Amino acid sequence: MIPFKDDNPTQTFPFLTISIIVLNTIVFIQQITSPLSPKDIVFTYGVIPYSLLTLTTTHAIHPILTLFSSMFMHGGLLHLGSNMLFLWIFGNNIEDRLGHVRFIVFYLLCGVVAAYSHALAEQSSIVPMIGASGAVSGILGAYMVLFPRAKVHTLIFLGIFVQVVRLPAIFIIGLWIVIQFFNGMLNKGIAGQSGVAWFAHIGGFLFGLIMIKIFLKREKYRD
Repeated sequence: MIPFKDDNPTQTFPFLTISIIVLNTIVFIQQITSPLSPKDIVFTYGVIPYSLLTLTTTHAIHPILTLFSSMFMHGGLLHLGSNMLFLWIFGNNIEDRLGHVRFIVFYLLCGVVAAYSHALAEQSSIVPMIGASGAVSGILGAYMVLFPRAKVHTLIFLGIFVQVVRLPAIFIIGLWIVIQFFNGMLNKGIAGQSGVAWFAHIGGFLFGLIMIKIFLKREKYRD
C-alpha cells in the first residue's frame, strides 16, 4: 500500500516543504559522491544514542549538532524517496496551516524529539541513526489531527494487479503508526540490527500529534 497524493488543496505555496526536499536530495548526492566512506560520513554526522545522551564528543562535530545534520541524511535512494514522498504528500498542508516560520520550527523540533526518543530507547547503542523519518513522522501526526477525513490516493497491490483507491488519512496514517508501535515493541533492544529506528518514528509522531494545536495559527484553525 503506497500513498502518492491527497485531495487537500492549499492556499499558500509550500516553498519550505519543497526546500526541505531539495536540501535532503542535495545532501544525499553529496553523501554518495563524497571521497569519504559511507561509514565515516554516517558516524560523523549521524546521531549516536550513547554520545547524544552522555555528550561524549567522539564526533567531528558536537553530538547536539548531529540532531540536525542527521535528519537531512539518508542511507539509500529508497530511504530518501519514501521520506520525501510522505513529506510532499502531507507537509504542504501542514505548512499551509502553520505558516512558513512555524512550520520549519515544528519540523525541526519533531526531528529533535524523534532523535531523543530513539536515544532513550537505545541508550547504550553506538550505532548511528540518520534520516528525516522522525521529523516526517511528526508531520504525519499533525496531519492526522488536522485532516483526518482528507482522502489520500493510494496504490493497492493485489498480486500482479494494482488498484488506486482513495482512503481517509486517519486510516492510512493510523495503520502506519500501528505498524511502528508493533515493530518497535517486537524489535526492542535490537534496533541496531533491524536497521530501523522505530522509536524515532513513534516519538516524532506523538510530538506532532500532541503539539500541533499549540503551533497552529489561531486565525486559521478549523474544526
